[in-house]
Amino acid sequence: MMARSPNGLMIRKLESIFALTDEERQALDSLPVQVTVFKPDRDIVRIGDRPSQSCLILEGFTCVYKLTAEGKRQIVAFHVPGDIPDLQSLHLKVMDNSVATVSPCTLGFIPHEALHDLCNRYPRITAALWRETLVDGSIFREWMTGIGRREAYNRMAHLLCELFVRLKAVGLVEDETFDLPITQTELADAIGASTVHVNRVLQELRADGLIRSRGTQVSILDWERLKAAGDFDPLYLHLRQDGNA
Repeated sequence: MMARSPNGLMIRKLESIFALTDEERQALDSLPVQVTVFKPDRDIVRIGDRPSQSCLILEGFTCVYKLTAEGKRQIVAFHVPGDIPDLQSLHLKVMDNSVATVSPCTLGFIPHEALHDLCNRYPRITAALWRETLVDGSIFREWMTGIGRREAYNRMAHLLCELFVRLKAVGLVEDETFDLPITQTELADAIGASTVHVNRVLQELRADGLIRSRGTQVSILDWERLKAAGDFDPLYLHLRQDGNA
C-alpha cells in the first residue's frame, strides 16, 4: 500500500513524532523524489560510501547492518515505509554502516541539496528531521539493551512489539495484523541468535497464544501479554500522545 504521493508516508511518519503545519506538509510534499524499485537482499548504500541523496522507503522493509572482519553480519535496525534509513548522511558525509533491502522495495531518492534547501527555509522541518534521527538513536539504545540483557524469547517479543507500533503509526496495521517480510536468518542477525533458535522462539510465541503467523502476515493475539514477554515500553519511540512534538 502506497500513499497518494511519494512523500505522503514520510509526512505521516514525521507527524507521528512532530506536529507539522499545512505549509510544512506542502513543502515536504514538494521535495523532488526519484522512485526506484529494488529486489530483496540488495545494498542501497554501503559503508564508506559518500551518498549525495537519502532514500525514503515507500514500500517494503530495509535493514541497517555492519559486518565483522570475519564477515558475520549484525543487523542493528529495521526500517519500514515512511522511514529515511540513511538520513544521517545529510551531515555525516561518509557512511559508517550499510543499508540493504530485506524485501522487494520501492524507494524514493531525495537529493541532499534539496533537503538542505528545505531545512534552510523551514527551521521546524530541520527540527523534525533532527528528532527523527534522535529517535533512531533511541531505538539503537533499546536494541543494545535487549541484546545484552534479554533472552532470545524476550528479544523476539520486543522486536514484534516495536514493528507493530511503528507500522501502526503509518497506517500499515489492520485488525492487529501486519506484513513482516523478514526471513528467520535476518531475524537471527537482528536479535543475536541462531536461525534454529529463532525458529524455536517463534514456535513458542505461537504456542503461548501471543501471535499467529501465516506466510509473511503476523497477527497479535494478546497485546498485553506480548508486551510483558518483551519487556516492551513504547516510550523510546517518542510517538506523539497529545498532539505536541
